[in-house]
Amino acid sequence: MKKANLVWALLLAGLTSVSVHAVQQRDYHKAVIGKDCKVCHDQGLKQYPSDGACLKCHDVDELAKKTARSGEERWQNPHDNLHYGKDLPCVECHGEHQPKKPLCSNCHTFKYDKHKE
Repeated sequence: MKKANLVWALLLAGLTSVSVHAVQQRDYHKAVIGKDCKVCHDQGLKQYPSDGACLKCHDVDELAKKTARSGEERWQNPHDNLHYGKDLPCVECHGEHQPKKPLCSNCHTFKYDKHKE
């Protein structure tokens, strides 16, 4: 009886250690990153990527130019805004594996039509 319990315990341990997680990845990142999760997850696979990992490929100044607004909406730029300037962590608004709403939408009602959740 003890041998059977040991076999079951080893079997269950083996199954959990080799389980594969299906992970959703954006098409435009698949082409660049492939399946090497560590390219982005530079702080470990169970941690969010650092801004440094994002900024290897994405230039915050270019992003700020692309998302710039004019007039009274000038400070509604998600990449250069009144509250955080250009220093808002990327993962506050962007999620590779799960959709996220822009942090601004917690308090404001303005829209970011091109935001990729």
